[in-house]
Amino acid sequence: MTDIAIRDTSELVASIETARALLDAGDVERALKLSSVAYDQAKAAAGSAERVKTSRDLVDKARRMQAEALKIESLCYVAMADAVDEAQAKGQIARPGRPSNISGENVFTLQDVGLDAKHLHEARKLRDHVRDEPDFVERVIEVRLSEGLEPSRAALKKAARHATGTKTASKEERGHELYETPIEAMRALLALESFSLNVVEPSVGKGAILRPLEAAGYEVTISDLVDRGTTTQHGECQGVGDFLLSIVEGGGWDIVTNPPYGVANAYVAHALRAHKPRKMALLLNLNFLCGFDDPDRSFVMDECPPSRVYVFTRRLPMMHRDGWEGDKANSQMNTAWFVWERNDDGSYGAGHPQLIRVDWKAYEAAVPLLPGAGGFVSPLRFEAADDEFARTTPRKSVNERVEEELGWALMWMAAQEEFTVATLRKGVAVRSTVAVALIEQCAARGLIEGDGALRITPAGMTALQATAAVLLSADLPEEVAA
Repeated sequence: MTDIAIRDTSELVASIETARALLDAGDVERALKLSSVAYDQAKAAAGSAERVKTSRDLVDKARRMQAEALKIESLCYVAMADAVDEAQAKGQIARPGRPSNISGENVFTLQDVGLDAKHLHEARKLRDHVRDEPDFVERVIEVRLSEGLEPSRAALKKAARHATGTKTASKEERGHELYETPIEAMRALLALESFSLNVVEPSVGKGAILRPLEAAGYEVTISDLVDRGTTTQHGECQGVGDFLLSIVEGGGWDIVTNPPYGVANAYVAHALRAHKPRKMALLLNLNFLCGFDDPDRSFVMDECPPSRVYVFTRRLPMMHRDGWEGDKANSQMNTAWFVWERNDDGSYGAGHPQLIRVDWKAYEAAVPLLPGAGGFVSPLRFEAADDEFARTTPRKSVNERVEEELGWALMWMAAQEEFTVATLRKGVAVRSTVAVALIEQCAARGLIEGDGALRITPAGMTALQATAAVLLSADLPEEVAA
C-alpha cells in the first residue's frame, strides 16, 4: 500500500510540474487538461487514504497536490476567460448556435476554446477576483488547507461567489482585522450570561463589545493591538499592545471579546494559559469546534474545553471589515459564542461542551442579566410574545430595585468621603440605571448632598440607622464589612 502511494505521489508531482510548465509556456489548453486530471487523481488518492486510515502524512501530501493542481487549473480558466474576451472584442468568436454571425477564417466557438457558457461565466468571475487580488486563488486554497479542509473546486467557486467581505480580503486589506461585532450577538450573550462586574475587552476595536457591556452595568478594561483612540464611558483610554504578549498579575478577570480570526488559536490558548479567566466569552467561527493539526487548537478544545457553546441558528449580520466600501454581502459564516468557566481546581470544562442553539432575533429586545452574578440562564426560560422579549419570571422595576438596594447603598455611602454615580455603581454592583435612580431618590429625600462630588447627609445617617438592624441580620458584602 505504501509503495503504491509513493509511486502515485511521484507521478502526480511530475504531472503537476508539467502542467505548470505548460501554463508558463502559454499552452493553456494542455495545461488545463493535465492539471484537471491531476486534481481528480489527487482527490481520489486523499479520499482513499482517509478511508483506509493510512498515514496522515500521505493524506496531507495528497491534499497538497490536489491544491497545487487546483491552482494551475484555476489559472488556466482565468487565462481562457481573458482569451475569450479578447477574441470577442476583435469579433473573432461566434455566439452559441450562431456561428454565422462572424465571418472570416479566424472565427471559433467556445467549444474550440474548451469552455461552455457555464464554465465561461465562472471563469470570468474568478478572473475578475484575480485582477483585483492577484493572490486570490492561492489564499483561498491555503486557508482551506490550514483549516484541515479539502481544497476543492466547490469551495473555490463558493469563495468567488461571495468574495465581498471577510473571506477574500488580502492581508494588506485586512490590516489588523477589525471586524466590528454585531449588536445582535451582544444582546443574545448578555441575556444569557452574566459576568463579574469588572470585565476585560482586549481587542476593543471601536467599542462594539465595550458599549453594550457598559450599558448593561459592567466596568470594562480595554486594550487593542492598534491605538484607535477608544475610551470607556469614564474617559479611560485603551491600552495598546499585542494580547499574545500580554501578562496579568493574579489572573482571574473575566474576558469578553471577538478575537482576530487570523490568530484565534494562539489567542484563545494564551488567554487560558496566561490570564486564566474565571469566565471568558469569545465570538468564534463555528469551525473552531473542529481541527486537530494546530497544537493550540487541540490544547483549547481537548484540554480546556468551553462549558457552553451558543450556536446561532440564524447567521449573524455580515461582519464587514472596518472601512469596507464595496457591496454588502450576506454572512456566509456560522458563528457561536464559546464560553469558558474555570473550575475550583483551576481547570476548564467538564466533559463535552453544552451545545445550545439560539436565534439572535429572539433577543433583540432582551434585558441583560445583572452583572456580578457570573451565572447563566437556559434559553428555554425565555419566550417571545407579541414581538417583545419576555421572561418567564417577573421583571423588577427600577423603583423596586432602588428599594432593595437603598439600605446597602447608604451603608456604602457612609463609608465614603465623596462619591459619584460611577463609583456608587461599582461599589454596590448595580446597573447604571439603578445607580442613577438611587442618586436621584436619595437627593430628593435629602439623604445626600453635593453637585458632582456627593456626600451622605445627617438625614442619610439617620435613615441608615433606622435600617441597620435589618441589614445587619444578613451577611454583609465584603467591601461594606471592611
